[in-house]
Amino acid sequence: MTTNGQVKTKYAFYPGCVSKGGCPELYEAVVQVAEKLGFELDDKALESAGCTGAGVLSKEVSDPINARTFAMAEAAGLEIMTICSTCQGIMTQAHHRLKDEEYRAMINRDFLAEEGLEYKGTTVIRHMLWAIVEDFGLDKLKSMVKRPLNGLPIAHFYGCYMKRPPELMVPKEFAKTRKTALEDVIEALGGKAVKTSGRGKCCGFPILTSNEDNSMAMLGDHTLDAKAKGVKAMVTPCPLCHLQLDGKQADAEAHKQEEIDMPVFHLPQLVGLALGFTPKEMNLQRHLVSTKSIEEELGIGVEVKA
Repeated sequence: MTTNGQVKTKYAFYPGCVSKGGCPELYEAVVQVAEKLGFELDDKALESAGCTGAGVLSKEVSDPINARTFAMAEAAGLEIMTICSTCQGIMTQAHHRLKDEEYRAMINRDFLAEEGLEYKGTTVIRHMLWAIVEDFGLDKLKSMVKRPLNGLPIAHFYGCYMKRPPELMVPKEFAKTRKTALEDVIEALGGKAVKTSGRGKCCGFPILTSNEDNSMAMLGDHTLDAKAKGVKAMVTPCPLCHLQLDGKQADAEAHKQEEIDMPVFHLPQLVGLALGFTPKEMNLQRHLVSTKSIEEELGIGVEVKA
């Protein structure tokens, strides 16, 4: 996003709950890569923000929570940057509903006024993937690559929320950048983006506890389809997808009775490797599916100073 020709690089940082809980390697990778790209992440503006309400079916519960977060970012004069496509999706839908002035006035009066907050409807919420493509730029990213991916075949896994519903997540004004954002980043890093049948489908995480068989079937189908297409690794902009694709892959192998062995990267980890960060700096040792095969493919043995 640009204003008067100046690129905006400061964001109200909304890391979400998973990046500091189930996937702490994501948070650490984001902080390092953001600094390298010149993104200033303000982690104070939203310090008291709550969860987006993902998993809560009632918008009467989640919308006031998100309106409060939006109001805090608006007061700081900053766009919100997310690193979770689920957070992005829930926030985007709430933001759309809050465009209704009467509805927004009710939320302000009944929920935000007590804290002295008011949401005026101007906050922009942008996933890190979109910030890289739309604010930073692919050409600039490409120029910073120190460790090219050398044509490594990588499957882009968007998951449920990054493109759905399309009228909100991929509106006409952003169609050129968001339809292929993840593929374009892979290519800018020197990799080969490989299209799989499950790239925009659910990873199976949301039904893990209610229908484990179907959840494992979905996970197995996505990863085995990628493997059949010659993919060496997958990358996702969603930590919940990572928890499933990496964390539950062994269970999917047992369910399918077939070896999968598919490394899965968080988006900033893949960017970080290409920018010269070491596997240790990107905390790849935390993954349950080893990334050693990818490190060998890229000739990572001697550290490249980031």
